Amino acid sequence: MWRALALISLALLLPAWSGDPQQTVDDACSVQILVPGLKGDAGQKGDKGAPGRPGRVGPTGDKGDMGDKGQKGGVGRHGKIGPIGSKGEKGDSGDIGPPGPNGEPGVPCECSQLRKAIGEMDNQVTQLTNELKFIKSAVAGVRETEHKLYLLVKEERRYADAQLACQRRGGTLSMPKDEAANGLMAAYIAQAGLARVFIGINDLEREGSFVYSDRSPMQTFHKWRSGEPNNAYDEEDCVEMVASGGWNDVDCHITMHFMCEFDKEHV
Repeated sequence: MWRALALISLALLLPAWSGDPQQTVDDACSVQILVPGLKGDAGQKGDKGAPGRPGRVGPTGDKGDMGDKGQKGGVGRHGKIGPIGSKGEKGDSGDIGPPGPNGEPGVPCECSQLRKAIGEMDNQVTQLTNELKFIKSAVAGVRETEHKLYLLVKEERRYADAQLACQRRGGTLSMPKDEAANGLMAAYIAQAGLARVFIGINDLEREGSFVYSDRSPMQTFHKWRSGEPNNAYDEEDCVEMVASGGWNDVDCHITMHFMCEFDKEHV
């Protein structure tokens, strides 16, 4: 094949020769004809080249046949405990059981005497309960002078009920008859964090004529606040002390804390 190609190339070049034979010979000699040589022997196998770039991802193949079922795995961890279910309906009642054995015979007694004793015990319990409540209601302990004890009671009562509560315990509503007693009572009220309390002064028997709770008349000492007593609405016949030590006449039917007074020699 290569020879045929060489002859064709030579034939194409020959018509271009014309004119002087010497020139023709020179021109022919100057023509370089490239004619492939004979096929050489196969060379040695070259070294393995570097890996090429990854090709494009091919299309997904057809789904194969399902394999054999694997062996059963181990038991997994316990899951979270679910919510408590709703309460079921109440079941039917069971059969009534047989009666139990008879008890031991009771001990005969005088029931009337027993009831009387129980009644007396109930009265004592009630009295002790009231005494304990009275003691617990005392605020910041007891205040005292040389001859008197003062007890601030943190129970809101009307004037008459407060006086009765003090009398049942051997005392009376506190009666500030001098500056020393009045100052002690005022400090007691302020330290207890109260604003006002009933004290033992009133004009219940005669309007405008104030006396102490032991019915003794008031002397020259008093601590009326400015404009007091004024008997507002014609209903103010009892007296309160405020934390500053001043006195006001007030309605006897309102409720507030109160202060009791006791003679030391009678306690």
